[in-house]
Amino acid sequence: MPRDLAAAIRELSRERRAVILAHYYQDDAIQDVADFIGDSLELSRKAASTDADVIVFCGVHFMAETAKILNPGKTVLLPDLEAGCSLADACPADGFAAFRAEHPEHIVVSYINCSAAVKAQSDLICTSSNAVDLVQQLPADQPILFAPDQNLGRWVQRQSGRELTLWPGSCIVHETFSEQALLQLQLEHPDAEVLAHPECQQHLLDLADYIGSTSKLLHRAATSPAQELIVLTEPGILHQMRKAAPTKTFFEVPGADGCSCNSCPYMRLNTLEKLWRCLRDLSPAIELDESIRQRALMPIQRMLEMSR
Repeated sequence: MPRDLAAAIRELSRERRAVILAHYYQDDAIQDVADFIGDSLELSRKAASTDADVIVFCGVHFMAETAKILNPGKTVLLPDLEAGCSLADACPADGFAAFRAEHPEHIVVSYINCSAAVKAQSDLICTSSNAVDLVQQLPADQPILFAPDQNLGRWVQRQSGRELTLWPGSCIVHETFSEQALLQLQLEHPDAEVLAHPECQQHLLDLADYIGSTSKLLHRAATSPAQELIVLTEPGILHQMRKAAPTKTFFEVPGADGCSCNSCPYMRLNTLEKLWRCLRDLSPAIELDESIRQRALMPIQRMLEMSR
């Protein structure tokens, strides 16, 4: 194994004509070696427009699947195939099909944090960046089924004024933040602004000063007049926040009992060594059933068109 993994990764990436995409929740070292860092919407757009031969997705499985859905002729790699997602896992395709059958008149809006098989059953895909806007674009008399994150769905419901039928899923990371720890941080730092992702539970969102997607939280961190910020989302984003606002102080909120469960265990399965190995071996690669891919492509394309 090379001593300088970052340099070796960059060299292999050039040789393979690859692009390395990384989510904000990845380890700092992976973010620093990536060609592009973003949230789910930004990464989807990049995957849709890249001319690279190989896409290495440093994120979780559903993200790499989305890149493959958009680029069937390209090699799409995920450093660790076990990098899954609690939201996607909690919404199995067969269970979702039964749920849809109970609401046949509903249009199905699915958060991008779901499997290709669930995307294939959806009418429209959304991200936390565009969910409110997309829902507001739908006909006012159209009933909507929203999956799989109920916390995000409730926030979209309040922001859009639309009633949504919610699949009862949630993110294990955003479910674990400690309200007591947040209140203690607010007592210790009374001038700090609280930033929260809408996947958080309602009682935490009620304590937030600003709610938004990962990319919107990053922008707010850079532009907020506050010099101290308390951040309620996966702490991987703090790396970019500190780069964007080096004079500010950022605090992450621990999980219950002070645990470190605010870090996504799936995101952290990817490492520099695994990234280097997957570029070297062009494996593990994402493969999809073509019929599922084609059906999943339509609601993603609809999202991209409606988000322009």
